[in-house]
Amino acid sequence: MWLKPEEVLLKNALKLWLMERSNDYFVLQRRRGYGEDGGGGLTGLLVGTLDSVLDSTAKVAPFRILHQTPDSQVYLSIACGANREEIMKHWDWLEQNIMKTLSVFDSSKDITNFVQGKIRGLIAEEGKHSFAKEDDPEKFRETLLKFEKCFGLPEQEKLVTYYSCSYWKGRVPCQGWLYLSTNFLSFYSFLLGSEVKLIISWDAISKLEKTSNVILTESIHVCSQGESHYFSMFLHINQTYLLMEQLASYAVKRLFDKETFDNDPVLEDPLQITKRGLEDRAHSEHFNAFFRLPKEETLKEVHECFLWVPFSHFNARGKMCISENYICFASQDGNLCSVIIPFREVLAIDKTNDSSKAVIISIKGKTAFRFSDVTDFEQLVAKLRLKCGTASNQYHDISTEVPIGSHSIDPSDNIEVQSLTCQREYSETVNTEALMTVYHPQNVEILNSKMLKEKMKEQSWNILFSECGRGVTMFRTKKTRDLVIRGIPETLRGELWMLFSGAVNDMAANPGYYAKVVEQSLGTCNLATEEIERDLRRSLPEHPAFQSDTGISALRRVLTAYAYRNPKIGYCQAMNILTSVLLLYAKEEEAFWLLVAVCERMLPDYFNRRIIGALVDQAVFEELIRDHLPQLTEHMTDMTFFSSISLSWFLTLFISVLPIESAVNVVDCFFYDGIKAILQLGLAILDYNLDKLLSCKDDAEAVTALNRFFDSITNKDSPLPSSVQQGSNVSDEKSSHIRVDITDLIRESNEKYGNIRCEDIHTMRCRNRLYVIQTLEETTKQNVLRVVSQDVKMSLQELDKLFVIFKKELFFSYYWCLSCPVLKHHDPSLPYLEQYQIDCQQFRVLYHLLCPWAPSANKDLLALWTFRLLDENSDCLINFKEFSSAIDIMYNGSFTEKLKLLFKLHIPPAYTEVKSKDPSKDPSKGDELSKEELLYFSQLRVSKPASEKEAESVKNSPEKGKGKVDIQAYLNQWQDELFKKEENIKDLPRMKQSQFIQFSKTLYNLFHGDPEEELLYQAIAVVTSLLLRMEEVGRTLHCPASSAKGFSGTVCVSGGPSEGKTESPLEKDPSLLREEPQWSFAFEQILASLLNEPAVVRYFEKPIDVKAKLENAKTAQLSSRYKM
Repeated sequence: MWLKPEEVLLKNALKLWLMERSNDYFVLQRRRGYGEDGGGGLTGLLVGTLDSVLDSTAKVAPFRILHQTPDSQVYLSIACGANREEIMKHWDWLEQNIMKTLSVFDSSKDITNFVQGKIRGLIAEEGKHSFAKEDDPEKFRETLLKFEKCFGLPEQEKLVTYYSCSYWKGRVPCQGWLYLSTNFLSFYSFLLGSEVKLIISWDAISKLEKTSNVILTESIHVCSQGESHYFSMFLHINQTYLLMEQLASYAVKRLFDKETFDNDPVLEDPLQITKRGLEDRAHSEHFNAFFRLPKEETLKEVHECFLWVPFSHFNARGKMCISENYICFASQDGNLCSVIIPFREVLAIDKTNDSSKAVIISIKGKTAFRFSDVTDFEQLVAKLRLKCGTASNQYHDISTEVPIGSHSIDPSDNIEVQSLTCQREYSETVNTEALMTVYHPQNVEILNSKMLKEKMKEQSWNILFSECGRGVTMFRTKKTRDLVIRGIPETLRGELWMLFSGAVNDMAANPGYYAKVVEQSLGTCNLATEEIERDLRRSLPEHPAFQSDTGISALRRVLTAYAYRNPKIGYCQAMNILTSVLLLYAKEEEAFWLLVAVCERMLPDYFNRRIIGALVDQAVFEELIRDHLPQLTEHMTDMTFFSSISLSWFLTLFISVLPIESAVNVVDCFFYDGIKAILQLGLAILDYNLDKLLSCKDDAEAVTALNRFFDSITNKDSPLPSSVQQGSNVSDEKSSHIRVDITDLIRESNEKYGNIRCEDIHTMRCRNRLYVIQTLEETTKQNVLRVVSQDVKMSLQELDKLFVIFKKELFFSYYWCLSCPVLKHHDPSLPYLEQYQIDCQQFRVLYHLLCPWAPSANKDLLALWTFRLLDENSDCLINFKEFSSAIDIMYNGSFTEKLKLLFKLHIPPAYTEVKSKDPSKDPSKGDELSKEELLYFSQLRVSKPASEKEAESVKNSPEKGKGKVDIQAYLNQWQDELFKKEENIKDLPRMKQSQFIQFSKTLYNLFHGDPEEELLYQAIAVVTSLLLRMEEVGRTLHCPASSAKGFSGTVCVSGGPSEGKTESPLEKDPSLLREEPQWSFAFEQILASLLNEPAVVRYFEKPIDVKAKLENAKTAQLSSRYKM
């Protein structure tokens, strides 16, 4: 390839390079040790190793061309080549196109300038067809081109970045280069004559983690399909690991879990993924999670600065983070101080005129924030004014201290007022009060000890509000956390849940949205609404709010509106329990936005069909148990016990296992600290019951001990009436146990496990997500194999390998074919067999890889007809069961079964005449069908009445028809398959004359290249002649007047490969038969005739090494996609 001209000092390079050719202006050199007998000896091996270790592009090309400046030791490298053929093309081009031109220049400087310009032009032209961006560094461009040539992947495979590292092959490190692309992790090394090349697809990785041991201080461990790979000696291992983690996560989502990112443009088109984009995305995700902002926000700028904290009278050092709609600040110690300022709250943005470089942001409610020591603060002020549109008309000289006004904004800010105005319009359908205020209004006149404590809590929060502000812009400090741990007062719970969860921002950004969705979703009927109706009366049934139509109706509206908003999730069990608690303390619209925050941001993927998020957090919980409670881990023989007991803890935030008056305190902490609060509490519960659990003999005893503990938890400060409190209704037997106050338990969980960082939880989530999804995929595979193995003769091990090949071919289409109309992404809601299906194009590739018969001239036609035969429901897709049934007959079928398969391929519905759009191409003679032609012919079907088509469609697709899954239809379909009677060969239709001619051609093509090719040709000629004579005799008996004269001379005769095959008149001119009456053959006739030919029987009954065939197909599968 052409290289950007760079200077090379030839004097020092002569020891490593040998001159092959030269002229007045150019020199062609070969790398020492390349192309020599024995690899060039020790010198050649050392040079090759040096190339791999030191060169930034993994391996120095063995050939290069230099442009020489006369009378100078300085040369310019202008081209390199991986082999002699490649470099000679460049050399010949230079001699034919450049040499004559150079003779016209007078000075060597002009010659050099001309050559440099010409080479840069060639590079630009070559780069038009590459995915290297124009603004990429030159080094990356060269690396990209070498990556494409080294691994031979399709040009759509985008290289994201590359790193120098060591790959541990056994106990020996191989120094080389790690390439990270959109779909693959690739490694290349050349060490002492040994070449190491590794390609791992991201979707095959089940474990990705940073590890360390005695030998490797820090390394990255990659586990793929049971094999472990270790990479070490990175310059920036954390950066490398994060990028690998992101790429693996995106690949898994794109292929296995598409419902989580349908609207993500980056994931929709992997070619948009870049290293910078991945880093920016990671920062934005961390920013949104930390400040609980809408997931659409993107982090734009980060500035180191100080924020004046007026109630503490000091400047907090931290970072100001700016997105499209928010200005946020977090101190270096994240717990010390943080602030969120939406642009919608900003009134003015100013700057000081002193040396403090301060930015003053004034907001509604007579409050201002002062950020000092801001780099480029003048530019920042201009940008912020432009963003919020509230630039001051004239310059203001602001004092250096800006106190927060003692009269802060009202509890209900301007946005809430707008929301209430919108709600009044729909007051007939939507509740505007929290259910707790309706069913348990606090009586001010009754001041018992609990009510006094509740008033003291309220007073503590009011003091905090006076110091830190109130509403979305309040300071969040350690004192805020301490008050949350003590429990939020009943009257403030809804407001603070909205604030800490970030739901207040979602609601402010979408005024009137909930009322509109409620109106649109009213009266809808689908599977989700049926499940909602079934669970409505099961949601806190002991609470009076849900024993009346008011509470039930509100719960129905919120759940139905959310199912309408997010049909991918729809409704999942446990959502009803969570939503009912939200409705107790928040207004109906607020409860809806709280549910949105929980389902879509705080507990991602919890409430989908496979509850992947909950399973991931269970795995994180198990990991934390191993770290913090090792004695419990040693005692338990099976860690899945913790998964079984903790699933309801995570899905319902402990609401399903704790009394309601205690559970709400847990929800308080969850909205402030996220999943960290649930994990901490889970550890504290196990720690509190450690001695009991260690003495348990089995899981049942341990579950009983934990249930008794949950029954003993109480909330001594709860102001709820005793009729509602679940903890006060326990039996006398249970009340004899020691009571545990929920506040003390939460405080203890923070003291013991508060050092668990959110960043560590995020890392553990990413790591365990790969494992969880791969485990679910393995379960799917095992279920498919169990079903299919009953109908085929292949062993489970062979089926396993075949399934891997089948699934990988489907994924290749997802990698590089982004807009295929037929292909459907993985849908885990479908039955196991229907989750992965391939189209005709993919089947053709697999057919060519796996077919045990010799590659025939009409191999594309055979693949097409086989696909049409298997596609019984005419949806242009086949599943693994259908696919494996055909492959199994080819590998393990008897002579009769194989012949029957070939016979059925040449009669409808499988058989169809195929003519290429290009008149010069004939598919029957080996010309390849284009992808468009293949898909077109795979869709051709015998026309049926519309009513019959519709009935058949509903029958074949039980999930279609009524807009919901028809379970009875699935059961009927399953029963039909179970009792499907064996196909009788007498039931097969007769083969017509044109079909028989094609059948004969197929047999001739199959036998090509076989050791007994001549015998097989003669056998087919004999059988064809015999069948035609039989048909002639039968026709004479039935129609004596009809003469079939000439048939005896229409037999295909071949003297074998040495003599060449002689075409019969039937093949030369099939139109001759149109003059004669139509004739046809039954399968029994063909079978009986062929059974008399030992050579044909031997050919079809020849044993096939299935294991070797599958191994070869697996190896060749990726290379079949390589660029030629």
